[in-house]
Amino acid sequence: MARYDVAIIGGGPGGYIAAIRAAQLGLKTVVVEKDRIGGVCLNWGCIPTKALLYNAELLHLFQRAGDFGIDFNNLRADLGHAVDRSRQVVEHMVGGVEFLLQKNGADVVNGAARLVSKSQIAVEPKGELIEADNVIVATGGVTRMLPGVEIGDVVLTSREALELRNLPQSIIIIGGGPVGVEFAYLYRCYGAEVTVVEMLDHLLPAEDEEISHQLERALQLQGIALMTGARVQELRVEDGKARLSLSDAEGKEQEVTAEKALVAVGVGGNSGGIGLEELGVAVERGFVQIDDRMQTSVPGVYAIGDVTGKLALAHVASEQGVIAVEAIAGRNPPRPNYVNMPRCTYCRPQVASCGLTEAEAQARGYQVKTGHFPFRANGKAMATAATDGLVKVVVDAEYGQVLGCHIVGVEATDLIAELALALSMEATVADVISTVHAHPTLSEAVREALLSAEGRAIHFYTEPFKGKT
Repeated sequence: MARYDVAIIGGGPGGYIAAIRAAQLGLKTVVVEKDRIGGVCLNWGCIPTKALLYNAELLHLFQRAGDFGIDFNNLRADLGHAVDRSRQVVEHMVGGVEFLLQKNGADVVNGAARLVSKSQIAVEPKGELIEADNVIVATGGVTRMLPGVEIGDVVLTSREALELRNLPQSIIIIGGGPVGVEFAYLYRCYGAEVTVVEMLDHLLPAEDEEISHQLERALQLQGIALMTGARVQELRVEDGKARLSLSDAEGKEQEVTAEKALVAVGVGGNSGGIGLEELGVAVERGFVQIDDRMQTSVPGVYAIGDVTGKLALAHVASEQGVIAVEAIAGRNPPRPNYVNMPRCTYCRPQVASCGLTEAEAQARGYQVKTGHFPFRANGKAMATAATDGLVKVVVDAEYGQVLGCHIVGVEATDLIAELALALSMEATVADVISTVHAHPTLSEAVREALLSAEGRAIHFYTEPFKGKT
């Protein structure tokens, strides 16, 4: 029986990063993965979708070529070729992660893991036993489904959509979260008729409401039909088509028909069938309960990533993995601050945020002031014809501390890093605006939004803030 300091169940972005960090700290480490290293994120999530979305962005740009004085005929777009390219990207990335695990000295065992005890794992189908002083559960999430709906040729999840080589003429996307709007943008760029159905009042309902409004406007201008405040009554397949019965925001019943339907209503914790219940690990609604050091209710058993239900984001899983391993190694890792972790959506325009929304800050009792800066007033955005959207900041009016940042627009997912750093350092508006931002860059929009919160924006007029500046 092989013995390790740390055994990690699951080789996704939480598991493989935990393994690499554990090996760096001198811990003998093994990863048990039943499918492929990289997990859903690398193989069937983050990476292939971003490759496809870049194809869509290029196609969208070609479709606007006339705006730049470029003229050509017979533009053709092959979705199948884009899918092939996305798989090539995946293969390259998976190979890179496997190499890193090997070079760092972490072992990899292929098979389905089950906890026999808190220190012993059985790996099927061979029945191999692994003993470990500490176990990290990194089994990820499972796609939530609508009751009574079966996946097939007509009804898809994101997993099947990533292999869809032939463009459907029409598609209904059920769920207006990040996955739903990203696929909506992709299929619309390739020419499909797209309808997005969201039960809540806005797309990306976890985002600041102003940002959701801006995104909805942009997607509608692209020709995407939006049905918010719509509750699904039934999804069925008839005559080879998807038929969706729903009630709209006014309670009026409607039916929408399309060639395909994509279900994107969120993820649940992939916690079943691995021995957690028998071991006495606390699980609520499928999610493993953890403390700030990622330890479960059973000492020596840790959990990270989507299976914990904290934030279903790859970078959150990675950070949790590092925290868990450093706790195991006897170090003193910082407590995770899930509110301040960046949240990104990669449609066009992109959406990114960190920290509190305006409504959340007010609910916590802060005296709030906000700053806004539209990309149409930014020189780099104007020069590159990417003027949709804005930067919004939420600031504590009393002390000037930055509480949140919310961006919809070009390269929002990269711009958010500056404000995530500001939040982690508990920076004030003065701290950030004292840093000179190069011109012309998109990053100037972030600084101008912060200046706007003080009534000091230079390139966009705002009413002066009635207080110290």
